[in-house]
Amino acid sequence: MVSHSIWIVGNSRTGKTSRLVEQFGSWLQNEKEMYKLFYAKKAKLEARTYTLPSSLMQQAKPGVLVLSANDDNRRELGDKIVTNTQGKYPVRVRTPLGFFQDDVILFWPLLIQLLNLKAQFPVRLRPETEQELATKLWRTELNEEILRSAGVNEYRLVRRILDLMQLAAYSGTACEDIAGILQTGLEENNVNLEPEFMANLLLDWRNWCLERGLLTYGIITELYTQYLLTNENYQQHLANRYQAVLADDVDEYPGVVRDLLELLLEQGAVGAFSYNPDGGVRLGLGADPDYMSGLAGRCQVENLPGLAVDSLANRLAMPMVESLSTPMVLSDLPTVVQSIQMTSRSQLLRQTAEVIGNAIKSGQVAAEEVAIIAPGLDAIARYTLVEILTKQNIPVESLNDQRPLISSPVIRALLTMLALVYPGLGRLVDRDAVAEMLVILSTKPEPSEIPSPLPTPYSPLSTKIDPVRAGLLADYCFVPHPEHPNLLPVTAFERWDRIGYAASTAYTEILQWLEQQRSQEELRLIPSPISLLDRAIQRFLWNGSNLPYEQLAALRELLETAQHYWEIETRLKQTTPNTLDGMNRVSNSAIAEFIQLLRRGTITANPYPLRSLGKTRKAITLATIFQYRASRRFHRWHFWLDAGSPLWAKGGAATLFGAPFFLRNRLGQPWTAEDEKLAEEARLQRILNDLLSRVSERIYLCHSDLAVNGQEQLGPLLPLVHASVPLGVMSDEC
Repeated sequence: MVSHSIWIVGNSRTGKTSRLVEQFGSWLQNEKEMYKLFYAKKAKLEARTYTLPSSLMQQAKPGVLVLSANDDNRRELGDKIVTNTQGKYPVRVRTPLGFFQDDVILFWPLLIQLLNLKAQFPVRLRPETEQELATKLWRTELNEEILRSAGVNEYRLVRRILDLMQLAAYSGTACEDIAGILQTGLEENNVNLEPEFMANLLLDWRNWCLERGLLTYGIITELYTQYLLTNENYQQHLANRYQAVLADDVDEYPGVVRDLLELLLEQGAVGAFSYNPDGGVRLGLGADPDYMSGLAGRCQVENLPGLAVDSLANRLAMPMVESLSTPMVLSDLPTVVQSIQMTSRSQLLRQTAEVIGNAIKSGQVAAEEVAIIAPGLDAIARYTLVEILTKQNIPVESLNDQRPLISSPVIRALLTMLALVYPGLGRLVDRDAVAEMLVILSTKPEPSEIPSPLPTPYSPLSTKIDPVRAGLLADYCFVPHPEHPNLLPVTAFERWDRIGYAASTAYTEILQWLEQQRSQEELRLIPSPISLLDRAIQRFLWNGSNLPYEQLAALRELLETAQHYWEIETRLKQTTPNTLDGMNRVSNSAIAEFIQLLRRGTITANPYPLRSLGKTRKAITLATIFQYRASRRFHRWHFWLDAGSPLWAKGGAATLFGAPFFLRNRLGQPWTAEDEKLAEEARLQRILNDLLSRVSERIYLCHSDLAVNGQEQLGPLLPLVHASVPLGVMSDEC
């Protein structure tokens, strides 16, 4: 029988997503035909595969399952579908993992019955909370001898072991089978740990979480694929819910998603899938593009035409890719590919920023048409580029700049405030922290920030207590104490007249507010630390002013993190764990652990994103290769930073330990040096093809002879640098 599902194949920016949306619109126009096809196919299925009462069949009106690779693309795809259909058809687009999570929670009573779990509502763990609890659970097992054998610190080892569970779940491997996969895959055993030991840790962790109703990404995926997807009752509900499925960029999906999609197709649903041969951005993070490509055998394959003949991708892809294997035959590249070559990286950063600034000021290109892409962006590079360009009034947008939450002075001030209000936290407070808190909490709005009908641009907030006066107050009025640290009245400073009226008044107000909160805490009138944080934000920070986005994002993430932390704390208090030492503690100890968790820098200021209304911000895009490819952006000019770096061929942070062992086409096979070499070559080809498809006019290869650590850079793209056109005479300033 001819398949009515389609498999759309195309490179980057060839219109795959638009074709999916178009197919969805055609389905809606032929809705009656689709229902007829859907139920006709179901009639041919065996009774054991799908049986529903006739009354339920008459009432059923299956919908459409729409999947997207990541959250940003999910929102964009949803907007396109709503626009194309004029909002006449309600659509909920989900990521594969988001869909798994929704159904695991929805069918939690069924899982309770299947696994004989305690009847309690599940709570999902954030990755940082997962890391914290797993570390405590395994602390007795991961002793100094084990850490010495592994050759990594405790944090990295725990993260590696947890990642193994997630990779196994993405490949459809049960937790009990992880030991066998690692036994055959880790022939050389470069982590010096027994596979059985790591697998037993994961089994203990999974069972500990399920006993308390805690869910991680790995556990969610395993529950869905191992128990729900194989359950006949769930299959019946799944078949009744969806008559069609759309999946965009399936090359970014874990292998288990193919099992879900094949089940839907077998049950009569019609599908439309898009696949990018040069994609696989998440390969190494759980994606399995080779296994997912096997789904094409169930569909009609539709190859989209490539980009225009005169596009940079068609002109440069072949010579650039060939240069990777035979660099000696590479001739000069076209003039659209230029190079910026310097000796040191500091010179390179300054020169790159100067070239970009001159081009924007001269009108050759707009800021939003420029992208700076690097295999890895360290803090020095980010700061240097942003600082130089913003001084020229050229805004820079760092994609997904995950700075630790504790790097925000506002967050540090609020944590110091917590330690001053709750008893027993005096060891977490010092004079410098108190001085910083006084400066932050004495913020006053500028005249331009007085509320008005229209939003006003943000100008830096001034403070009633400047850093010098704050330091004096901390030196003479702060009384350290392990249980009850205290702030004395301003008159405790003999020369308090030097503080001034405004600063003295602000300090007194802060002191009175802290005393009020302490007294309410003693009377148990503060429900939780979240309430106290909210009070402080409303009283001292918000104060009728328009906070800048960076501060607002940090505050929102702090409140979200605190809410999640105490939700988990409440759940753990409902049990009396014997395996996790010290978990059943008083709330003040939990507050101390919360403060220390943030101070370790494991939580970043990435709250649930708020997209700006209207057009995209007119700013230069600064991103790593992974971030840029995942965002699917497109620019006129590209600046490929550190073009001579060997990191262009490496997976780096975008590759989890043990990822190759859990690919379905080579499950459990050893990963040799030859395999690594072939994987790097394939990765580099995909990167070049993808990036060349996302630039329309000019490429600058930015290369410094020496890396940031002083070593010579001899990466795989170095032949391209030598074959490109050098940028004119460099500025004498550099």
